[in-house]
Amino acid sequence: MKGDARVIVVEERLQKVLAQAGVASRRRAEEMIVAGHVKVNGEVVTQLGTKVNPHRDVIQVDGQTLGKPERPVYILLNKPRGVLSAARDTRGRKTVVDLVRTRSRLYPVGRLDLDSEGLLLLTNDGALALRLAHPRYEHEKEYRVLVAGVPGEEALARLRGGVGLEGGWTRPAQVEIEREVDGKAWLRLVLREGRKRQIRRMVEVVGHQVLRLIRVRMGPLRLGSLAPGAYRPLTKGELLAVRRIRRDGEGAREGRGGAAARPAHKPAGRGRSQARPGQRGRARPPAARPTRGRQKRGQSA
Repeated sequence: MKGDARVIVVEERLQKVLAQAGVASRRRAEEMIVAGHVKVNGEVVTQLGTKVNPHRDVIQVDGQTLGKPERPVYILLNKPRGVLSAARDTRGRKTVVDLVRTRSRLYPVGRLDLDSEGLLLLTNDGALALRLAHPRYEHEKEYRVLVAGVPGEEALARLRGGVGLEGGWTRPAQVEIEREVDGKAWLRLVLREGRKRQIRRMVEVVGHQVLRLIRVRMGPLRLGSLAPGAYRPLTKGELLAVRRIRRDGEGAREGRGGAAARPAHKPAGRGRSQARPGQRGRARPPAARPTRGRQKRGQSA
């Protein structure tokens, strides 16, 4: 079933609202607040940390009223094969945004390749999109992958421990065979990173070919029984989870003086004493980062 978008309204710090509205940098906005230049609902506010609802409260800076921001919208879509994970396409091909009826200007979070399927979040909330999709935050992404042939224990161990791709070694992943059918195997695969066509390349390295790839989970969001091409608003529980991710991300940035949040832990890597064949005893450091080019955010399948 297809449904309308559902919105979520979050109270935010006044200085952040001013910065997002383009009034000034966050530090300068704080100075303006302390100096008494800002009113909320007709009253001067000088206390830093005051929270406001930019969709409901009337905010004025030196007598000028801020316009209302667009309400955040969150839509969960089951992307079919052959549809682009993009807001628009210059070649006229169908995009995921074309599948959704809404007046809001939405963007996909965590792209899927043209031939891949499954869960895709569409939103106009840029802060949440970064927090949920960027590899630095290490939110799990779960896939069901149909491969030609049945991977043996050695191949599974390589996928779990990390394989060498152009640009560096992959991080450890969760991999298991769910079932076998007609000489093929369905794998359950969970990643905490997202390089371009990563799963297809990983599977090729261990001697198999991806025949079908479906993302079934991204962080707290699950695809469930949603049909291909259908979409729905987030449930109440999902909205609370999204709010928590957004709030935690904002709190981490503020706690670091505005710097982007970093993961709280480093993923487990291989021991220093273990070397790959052909390295002549040189061990790969734990959780090696890509060394060539720039990693594209969220393109993990």
